[in-house]
Amino acid sequence: MNICDMINNQDTYGTEANQTVFEVVKAMVSRNIGAVPVLRDGRLVGIFSERDLMSRVVAEGRDPRTTQVEQVMTKEPLTVCPTESVENCMVLMRRNGFRHLPICEGQHVVAVISLRDILLHDLTEKDHEVRQMRAYIQASPDV
Repeated sequence: MNICDMINNQDTYGTEANQTVFEVVKAMVSRNIGAVPVLRDGRLVGIFSERDLMSRVVAEGRDPRTTQVEQVMTKEPLTVCPTESVENCMVLMRRNGFRHLPICEGQHVVAVISLRDILLHDLTEKDHEVRQMRAYIQASPDV
């Protein structure tokens, strides 16, 4: 399965590079998301995550009301195209130590997939498989 199958109905929130950390964090909290793509003229220039907030804003004592997100974002994030497999995305996240992966067509963000999205999708698939197996076993005549 590829990522395109998982992101069909996703509404992706992106932020402009010159917005303040405070503005972006408020939007993240209201949308219950852990990372946002950072854009300049509609093109991806970085990603801002909860980890960036903690390590580059809070731990360094910066003022979130005056700090622009471009000053503390992760620059040039790794991206994948919508046809990338779910398995490869999980491997990339694990290998590189991040939990959010922008899905792009060129420099334009289509969606952001999280490790949580992948794990929940995997659990749903496994649950469906278990239900099918139980139905098969219950319907099978005793041998």
